[in-house]
Amino acid sequence: MLILMILFVSACAKRPPETDIEARLVYDEANDPLEPMNRKIFAVNMFFDRTIVEPTARLYRMWGPPDIRDGISNFVTNWREPVTFVNDVLQAEPKRARNSISRFAINSTFGILGLFDTASKWGIEGHNEDFGETFAVWGAPEGPFLILPLLGPSNARDFTGFMVDFFYDPVSLWLAHKNWTYVRYGRLALRGLIYREENLETLDDLSKSSTDFYATMRSSYRQLRLYDINNGDLDTSNEDDLFDEEFDDEFEF
Repeated sequence: MLILMILFVSACAKRPPETDIEARLVYDEANDPLEPMNRKIFAVNMFFDRTIVEPTARLYRMWGPPDIRDGISNFVTNWREPVTFVNDVLQAEPKRARNSISRFAINSTFGILGLFDTASKWGIEGHNEDFGETFAVWGAPEGPFLILPLLGPSNARDFTGFMVDFFYDPVSLWLAHKNWTYVRYGRLALRGLIYREENLETLDDLSKSSTDFYATMRSSYRQLRLYDINNGDLDTSNEDDLFDEEFDDEFEF
């Protein structure tokens, strides 16, 4: 525990003095007190991405026909609808909860276990919710920005929410009950592969256009999460109810 505490403290970015107001504003806005450690993890993640994840995603796109890829994506998305439904309920969003459970029922039956997005064809569009968003709606603070090994950008609140979603996801609980641990973790890896394939061009463009890719990813992640928490509402006039800090208008991915 002592060694971990020393490593944690040594990884903290030095806080500017109170007299340097401009530097303090930049430091507080970034919300990244662990930046030295985060940048090292980010570098490892980028190496892993360049050598394994990105090539795998490109092969997946190259050898996987679009219809097959769409079916796999629909299947994975459908079996995450129970998580979205639970979080809709916890956020007191009855209409969105009804939407989620309807999609799950329709796509699991008429959509052949979710291989086809029949619900969207019937005018019931999908959305995504997670426990990180639920914590935000409940008023939990964002916490410091984090780069997680392999998982990428996050923060204290979203990482906690991720752990809750993963271990208390109804489908994961059922898989654990069946002792299908490999399916449980394979499902998570497949979600990551699908996300990487769908964002090949977006991340390439961000990387090429950024003078500091780490800072760009940090800003983009925080903007995206704010967008998600507001359910896609670009009017963030209620932002102060969710966060104590302000965000610059940059871009999303």
